[in-house]
Amino acid sequence: MAANRRHVLAGMGATLAAGALMGRARAQEPGRKFGYAIVGLGSYATRQIMPRLKECEHARLVALVSGTPAKLEQYGAEYDIPATHRYSYADYDRIRDNPDIDAVYVILPNSMHAEYTIRAAQAGKHVMCEKPMAVSAAEAEAMIAACQQAGVKLMIGYRSHFEVHNLHAMELARSGVLGATRIITSEHGFNAQPNQWRLDKPLSGGGSLMDIGIYSLNAARYLAGEEPVEVSAMEFTDRSDPRFATVEDRINFQLRFPGGALASCVSSYTSNHNTYRVHGPDGWLRAEPATSYTDHQMWVHRDGKTEQVRLPTPAKNQFVAQLDHLPEAIMAGTEPRTSGTEGLRDMRIIEAIYQSAREGRAIPLTA
Repeated sequence: MAANRRHVLAGMGATLAAGALMGRARAQEPGRKFGYAIVGLGSYATRQIMPRLKECEHARLVALVSGTPAKLEQYGAEYDIPATHRYSYADYDRIRDNPDIDAVYVILPNSMHAEYTIRAAQAGKHVMCEKPMAVSAAEAEAMIAACQQAGVKLMIGYRSHFEVHNLHAMELARSGVLGATRIITSEHGFNAQPNQWRLDKPLSGGGSLMDIGIYSLNAARYLAGEEPVEVSAMEFTDRSDPRFATVEDRINFQLRFPGGALASCVSSYTSNHNTYRVHGPDGWLRAEPATSYTDHQMWVHRDGKTEQVRLPTPAKNQFVAQLDHLPEAIMAGTEPRTSGTEGLRDMRIIEAIYQSAREGRAIPLTA
């Protein structure tokens, strides 16, 4: 029986790999745009992602997945998606039989990311998954393994890695024009409204850290240009506030990097922040808003002068550039800039942040 099972699994692996190669070939067909199925029709999907697919050079919207029939009808009509390309969660696995779908973009509550990523990979489809990648490092590892076994790409939706001010900040911080980076501050938060799935731990996996604090963490990492080796954290939540029955409100955490930089980060559901700063011996940079959807601003201080950085408007905004990047990586045969490994690194650090806050001690981090 074991031998037969291995034979079946090997056959499945070969079939999935062949399907992935066919997907790459389809993506390279002249004049053909890469087809995304959007999984989950919440506000981020319908207000930010789906409209941007109309602007993409390499990608288009070809299918919808939702548990709400009225949404499938509404957005199917709006985006001219035929009934054959509209799926419920129950018949999600039928995407395997739709050659127009090259990839899914999973925009669901965090606790659903792993399941729908793995099922997409098993259907031979590439995956874009919103951040946070999962609700645990173990889930993130399973997602990576499933995509590797199926021979499909996995990309995490870290849009700031495609936004020009953030890219410029990375370049400045790593180039040495400010001197060696010594201090990073990164603060993200907003006043969370009640009755959202993100305030329900079984759906979200955690509170502000999983939702908005991940921006503070990811920014500290990409500004430092290296991985932290230690984290310490403290948390405060007013449990009399009905919003926070199951999730945390505020977490402050500090990261120590091997090159000597220290990062101080804030995550909050009761205060508004969207900023980071990088300080070196020769100057500093500040971004505010740093990771918003629009209206980014940045200042640099050097030689006793503070100047606002004014960058040309890019041909593609961060959403369009992110959506186009996955088909570009597939056509090039390279890993996406924000691969599953990037998401896994954040998940491992997030688990260490929660552990530090619980235990009141610094937690060493492994590579």
